[in-house]
Amino acid sequence: MKPDDPLLRILACPLDKGPLHLLAPEAGSAEGESLYNPRLHRRYPIVDGIPQLLPSSGVQVTEDEHEKLLKRMVP
Repeated sequence: MKPDDPLLRILACPLDKGPLHLLAPEAGSAEGESLYNPRLHRRYPIVDGIPQLLPSSGVQVTEDEHEKLLKRMVP
């Protein structure tokens, strides 16, 4: 998914209906692209270019991981 993809403007978190932020893949990590809700500290994976936005697909992140993810958010 590209940062300028129009789909990003309409995607919303399934829990709070707020906007999501694209996370670039981390170098040297098996983790790929994902979408992040910094308000709820939840990360949603993107599998084969398809965002997995079911509430059960989201992963709750710790406060330390949240700080790291904020740095990976694509502007």
